[in-house]
Formats: sequence, structure tokens, C-alpha cells
Amino acid sequence: MATVIFSGELEKLTGDIRTEISSTVYRDMVTELVERYPALSRQLLEEMAVAIDGVIIVDPLLEELLEDSEVHFLHFVAGG
Repeated sequence: MATVIFSGELEKLTGDIRTEISSTVYRDMVTELVERYPALSRQLLEEMAVAIDGVIIVDPLLEELLEDSEVHFLHFVAGG
């Protein structure tokens, strides 16, 4: 099962630092997380950057998740 690592804000909303998911596609993983954690919303997760196995993915919706994948949600950093 793939592992999702929650950072600061998401950790506060979920009460977990990490969780395992059974989904094999990013889009399904978001649905699984929103169903598991009522404080999360699809909009919140889709507005965050995501790194899968150490690679930041710009458009992850159909990205495959392997059994040993590690997923991190990251806040976008604004710059000037």
C-alpha cells in the first residue's frame, strides 16, 4: 500500500502524520483521503502541490501510485 505523509496543516486536520492508502491512481487517492478524513476537502488537496516518490508532479490526477509509493502534499510557495 502507498503511504501518504501529512505536513503541518494537514496533520492537524487528520490527526495523523502518515497513512496507508489502497488507491493506485492519484485521483482515487484524493477521494479515499476525503472519505477517511472529514476535515479534508478535495479542493484543499487539489490546490496543493504533490510529490510522489520524491518528484513534484504538476498535474497528478492520473498519476499511478505503486505499492511502495510515498506521497507528500506541499504548500505552494509564492515569490516575487
